Amino acid sequence: MEPNSSNMQRPHPPTPTSPEIAMDVHKVVLPPHKTTIQKLKTRLKETFFPDDPLRQFKGQPTTKKWILAAQYIFPILQWGPNYSLKLFKSDVVSGLTIASLAIPQGISYAKLASLPPIVGLYSSFVPPLVYAVLGSSRDLAVGPVSIASLVLGSMLSLEISPTNDPVLFLQLAFTTTFFAGFFQACLGFLRLGFIIDFLSKATLVGFMAGAAIIVSLQQLKSLVGITHFTKQMGLVPVMSSVFHNTEEWSWQTILMGFCFLVFLLVARHVSMRRPNLFWASAGAPLVSVILSTLLVFAFKAQHHGISTIGKLQEGLNPSSWNMLQFHGSHLGLSIKTGLITGIISLTEGIAVGRTFAALKNYKVDGNKEMMAIGLMNMVGSSTSCYVTTGAFSRSAVNHNAGAKTAASNIVMSITVMVTLLFFMPLFQYTPNVVLGAIIVSAVVGLIDISAAYQIWKVDKFDFLVMLCAFLGVIFISVQHGLAIAVGISIFKILLQITRPKTVMLGKIPGTDIYCNLHHYKDSMKIPGFLILSIEAPVNFANSTYLNERVLRWIEEHEAEELKNQSNLRFVILEMSAVSAIDTSGISLFKELKKAMEKKGIELVLVNPLGEVMEKLQKSDEAGDFMRPDGLFLTVGEAVATLSATIKGQSSNHVV
Repeated sequence: MEPNSSNMQRPHPPTPTSPEIAMDVHKVVLPPHKTTIQKLKTRLKETFFPDDPLRQFKGQPTTKKWILAAQYIFPILQWGPNYSLKLFKSDVVSGLTIASLAIPQGISYAKLASLPPIVGLYSSFVPPLVYAVLGSSRDLAVGPVSIASLVLGSMLSLEISPTNDPVLFLQLAFTTTFFAGFFQACLGFLRLGFIIDFLSKATLVGFMAGAAIIVSLQQLKSLVGITHFTKQMGLVPVMSSVFHNTEEWSWQTILMGFCFLVFLLVARHVSMRRPNLFWASAGAPLVSVILSTLLVFAFKAQHHGISTIGKLQEGLNPSSWNMLQFHGSHLGLSIKTGLITGIISLTEGIAVGRTFAALKNYKVDGNKEMMAIGLMNMVGSSTSCYVTTGAFSRSAVNHNAGAKTAASNIVMSITVMVTLLFFMPLFQYTPNVVLGAIIVSAVVGLIDISAAYQIWKVDKFDFLVMLCAFLGVIFISVQHGLAIAVGISIFKILLQITRPKTVMLGKIPGTDIYCNLHHYKDSMKIPGFLILSIEAPVNFANSTYLNERVLRWIEEHEAEELKNQSNLRFVILEMSAVSAIDTSGISLFKELKKAMEKKGIELVLVNPLGEVMEKLQKSDEAGDFMRPDGLFLTVGEAVATLSATIKGQSSNHVV
């Protein structure tokens, strides 16, 4: 569409068949000259430093620059000096609240990853301390999460049995965590955060929903008391395993699991309907653990078919640096698993952080978050922790509980530390069925039906991507489902690049506005003119298609002009949406010009942007593109000028 220029004098034409307008024609000029080094510098800056993180250092004295640098690396130095008792009270309340959720979830998610339950608590102690120093989000509550736990456990279990070789499995879990953290930190340090944008919203909605169902199905082992359960993750093998082992079902386990699951879901529902009752869903898991443990202990239920966690090791995290495996036949497995879990956990953590930052009107630096989460996992891998990130459920509770700073993570960490030191024996009789119920109630929130419906309404192709991610996770595997969805998303991008949109423009009567003929039904064609708009960069991937498409436009338009007993004189290409061009694109315009000259048609370019204009000028040795009558700033100016030229030629011919 062509906006009217404020400094143009245009009397409106009486009819669209008289396009000539007395107006000032603006000369199209080249952009200011830049050297190759300057262009490269600008391109690299916009690619890797779009937020310009160094702007805060400009004009500052040396001492201030050092202070700002320290605050940039360690965000705790920004809010720490101004920390007050009022903020501390809020953070203590929120920290204790999320600790009540983190302790049972940590134990549950460790079992989901096929790791010893104590590792889940270790992972809720050290990583939050690291994040409190390096993280920029005030609301993010750090710890193990369900999806990363499932992926880590399932991928490692394909080659190593956690029951037959638990030590090696644990070593590979810590090594995977190191590589996940290393990959995350590298993405942040190298400013490559845009890579995770390939996980679109549609992909994530489908992936999370599918993973939530798979996680829930995996808990059927605990919820019905099965001992011989499949190691596969797909829907069919899991359901087959459940119903082929009905003789192992325990009615006591089923009854207890059902009761506590209903209790947890009701508490979650109440908190969602009334956010001021956030403590209901936050405290429900811990209450469930306490009540179920007391019931098992009082009725000796462990002797009646209800399995328990068993004795847990007391004390703080032992060092695990010597357990990291940087050599051997399983190194490739650790790197691959670390890469996938790193991307998944990083995407979840940054998405959660940005969501709550938007609610409180502050900014979260994505690249800093990547470095914080990455270093947190690298440190965690050497202190008996596995992959951690910002969990949505805990962060939501943290937000609703009134957290003011990242100090709430420190309070949570201290609470977990006290638990590790003094309360481990109390978990000996905690039944596995309650841990399964806690996991199911936590992952239910990952199924976002309203988001899926919205995607269906807005973009059917995105809905297909979401559906592929969902079905791939359910019927194949978590990692393959994610790969399929990402592959389809990339195919969609390639389709948009290789098949760019081109539209025919017409004039709205009584105005100088040109817009899509098929969109605005009152717009009209100008006799003798074919006006096309190319709405994408022109490059090697789409130049052949554009050549064929434009020539087809011309053939169709010539046939129509023949019926109306008029000739096509000009093809105008409106290029304000062509943001870039390469040598193949330049060749396209040269080929189009030659093909049109054979038909007696002139090619006119309108509003080529800076980079496009510069490349056209450099390649225009014959002066074909830079002629004043072949280059205009707006479609209106081009039509008016060329119409006047046609009229003048007609008058001279008559004379």
